[in-house]
Amino acid sequence: MRVLIVGAGPTGLTAAVELARRGTIADVIDRRDAASSFSRAVGILPYSLEILQPSGVTDKLLAEGIRYRSAKFYNGVDNILTLPIRSDSRQSDYDFLLGLAQDRTEGILKDAFVGFGGAVRYETELIALTQFDDQVIATTRGGDEAKYDYVLGADGIKSTTRDCIGYDYPGFDLPETWSIADVDVEGWPNPTSFTNCLLPHGEVVIVVPLEAKRYRIISNTADALETLPLDMTVTNVRREGQFKISVRQVDSYQKGHVFLAGDAAHCHSPAGGRGMNLGISDSADFARRLVDSDLDGYTAARHAEGEQAIGFSERGRKAITSPNPLVRGLVIAALKIIAALPFVQRRVVQTLLYG
Repeated sequence: MRVLIVGAGPTGLTAAVELARRGTIADVIDRRDAASSFSRAVGILPYSLEILQPSGVTDKLLAEGIRYRSAKFYNGVDNILTLPIRSDSRQSDYDFLLGLAQDRTEGILKDAFVGFGGAVRYETELIALTQFDDQVIATTRGGDEAKYDYVLGADGIKSTTRDCIGYDYPGFDLPETWSIADVDVEGWPNPTSFTNCLLPHGEVVIVVPLEAKRYRIISNTADALETLPLDMTVTNVRREGQFKISVRQVDSYQKGHVFLAGDAAHCHSPAGGRGMNLGISDSADFARRLVDSDLDGYTAARHAEGEQAIGFSERGRKAITSPNPLVRGLVIAALKIIAALPFVQRRVVQTLLYG
């Protein structure tokens, strides 16, 4: 069986690893000239660690990642809640949230795939797919063609795979510009915590540890570093950028023998940290279903998961970024109540980790 995976981010590489450990080495292509060196997604949820455990990837993620001990919420510069991030429900062997820069997660997944005998072909851009009853012909830039039994599009929000099968991407774009910075820092006081700063007019800044002394800062403003109200000693700026957020989901995750996963199928705000994890889950489900000859149920299962994740993300985003002073006051009041009630804290953590 020949399988093509388009896109070598965490979603595509998860599919490659999960297929490889079951005996199928897929062809993996990516139009980038090399693996990413910039962190987008950070948090790795318990169910992702469970998915990646059989391949040996989880142990390597745990060896490099940061186990987040808490989420700290500030009203400006005043700390109003420190939420311990640990579940006592024993719903999973991994009762915590792991943090690791996306480029390192990609690197570990790629190494695992290579260890199974696979390879990633960079600078290889898909330009066309032609479907027949029992095969798909993939054409890459330069005119090379190859026949496959199945194709998985894991090539992001601007998915060529999705375009090739003629699928729309219904949804909407948020009007504001967001910003992100990947920085090296000395002496940050919250090295194992999410730091969430709520500011007037619905502005928010989040600081997330990636590695020792490396942090990601994200904001719904044009300059995350400039907006951060807390003192931070930045020794090196690895990268800064701005981006827009889309909230979208395809109506169907499959057409014939072509399937979609990750951002090619769904996208939403980073609130709740579900994006990369949902893509990992998509890919693992695809790999299992392919081996079990159960692909007909892929869309129904994954669309429902995507819809749930989008709803969770949107509720969180609207709450923390509302410019309405009354809503902002209610959010701050709710955080103070959570700070005073340990049983509510446990419920919040349970929702964060397991949905």
